[in-house]
Amino acid sequence: MTKISGIFAATMSVLNSDLSLNVDKTIEHAEKLIDQGCHGTAIFGSTGQSQLISISEKIDLINKLSISKYKDKHLIGTGLNSLGETINFMKIASSLKFKNFLIMPPAYYNYGDSEVIEFYTKIIQSIPECKIILYNFEKLCGYKFSIDCVEKLVKKFPHQIVGVKDSSYNLYENLKLENFSIFPGSELKLLKGLELGCSGIITATCNVTAELSRKVYDDFYSEKKQSVNQKLCDVRGAFDKHNLISGLHTYCSQENKIYRNILPPLSLLNKTEEKDLIHKLKDLNFTNKSSLAA
Repeated sequence: MTKISGIFAATMSVLNSDLSLNVDKTIEHAEKLIDQGCHGTAIFGSTGQSQLISISEKIDLINKLSISKYKDKHLIGTGLNSLGETINFMKIASSLKFKNFLIMPPAYYNYGDSEVIEFYTKIIQSIPECKIILYNFEKLCGYKFSIDCVEKLVKKFPHQIVGVKDSSYNLYENLKLENFSIFPGSELKLLKGLELGCSGIITATCNVTAELSRKVYDDFYSEKKQSVNQKLCDVRGAFDKHNLISGLHTYCSQENKIYRNILPPLSLLNKTEEKDLIHKLKDLNFTNKSSLAA
């Protein structure tokens, strides 16, 4: 089994003015990130407004994505609370030959490890050919994976539970499993994570830091001096002062106004926040066009 590794962007969803999903532009955006250096993308993660986009639109996109030249480089997020809808969506994706999925436990209700294990068990029983990267993000779903829970899931399903995206940051330093991918959810953790044996990152801000992140990754494995990691961390820090989705859409809209379309209750940054973000990125000599500038 090939271990999943590298720099992955939790890609943005591009919307039309009526707030419907622009399938072609969303795929174009994801493919551009791969051209810029990402090893792949996570489609319909949190950054892609997955909880707000209709399942019919998601199906439309994966149908079109299935003929993409980069088809095998995409992780498919579900972003669904319903177990039944999650399974049905994954069955459709599997029929299109997608195998790798990023799945967060359902939000809203309180539950523990045993219930989470049962949730993933039901999915795997229905789609035994799937490969699942667990999505650990307590801030959004209310549940935080323990090392013990991950270990139990891997022991029960060694061929299906293949990795974790750790956006709660309680796993990536101490979880040690053979042939298991661990992805911190921030560029701030990229270099340290690689030093600890992690597999790369899956992050929101790779929508704009793909080139920088890939250089840090490549320089680590080439044993070269790290020349851009501080800049990468500073850029991430500038975005971290704001809601990431709001900040990314606001920033990207400087170049293309289509990114101003965002689903409520999410919103763009206000004028003061926008000015603050753009000013900080300018001070860092950062632009989305040439992020490796000195």
